[in-house]
Amino acid sequence: MAELAPGSQPLVVPGDSESLARLAAEACDDRKAVDIRLIRVEEVSSLADWFVICSGLSDVQVRAIARSVEDRLEEEAGRVPLRREGQSEGRWLLLDYGELIVHVLTPQERSYYDLESFWGHGEQIRWVPQPPAA
Repeated sequence: MAELAPGSQPLVVPGDSESLARLAAEACDDRKAVDIRLIRVEEVSSLADWFVICSGLSDVQVRAIARSVEDRLEEEAGRVPLRREGQSEGRWLLLDYGELIVHVLTPQERSYYDLESFWGHGEQIRWVPQPPAA
């Protein structure tokens, strides 16, 4: 599994699904998401090119992380989700951007569904948060 440290603000070019996934991971990190993973699934699935999977420690945090992703991708990439799932429950939110699907789950839901194992044949990248600037 590769490691990825966020750098400066990514430039998201239309059609660049990896940059979109990195931007989503940064937005998750902004709301203190836990164990952020990027999984490249473009060669093993027709669903999307990338998944971003992360955990929020409460229903409130799960919703805040998803909102952060929506806001950031709209502001910096001009993208809105094609569909959202799980908004009312708050234990698992899915944001579908076509080439990118973002899953934000509580630890219990994440353990139960174990998406990383299910999509284990895709390249997985663990997001390494950048320390705050001094």
